[in-house]
Amino acid sequence: MQITASTVSLTVDDVAASQRFFTTHLGYAEQAAAEGFASLARADAALDVVLLARGTEVLPADQRDRHASGLILAFTATGIEAEEKRLRAEGVEITMPLREEPWGERLFQVTDPNGVIVQFVEWVTPSGPESA
Repeated sequence: MQITASTVSLTVDDVAASQRFFTTHLGYAEQAAAEGFASLARADAALDVVLLARGTEVLPADQRDRHASGLILAFTATGIEAEEKRLRAEGVEITMPLREEPWGERLFQVTDPNGVIVQFVEWVTPSGPESA
């Protein structure tokens, strides 16, 4: 098997709201869309995102009413300090401000209108004694 792409499919209440959030603030572009469905991608080959309306009949019956929760959509990126400032300037609520963990992980989080948590991570050389 050869994996040629990675996609996460999120079931949300308002597909259009999440679609606007991802395209307006996170650099995604619509690849396909229909009632209750949107497929989004980025030119840099980051993870593709599919948004499905909760209750849609294309899902198996036991999955239709689930909501994207309990997960964090994490992107490893560079320049996240500038990214946090850009998002803040665009009016995006930063739901976890930029911080650095002792093991060298710098991160911050935003949350889309449907409650999807998006985390940005950048790895740096740890500075504390915990890194030894």
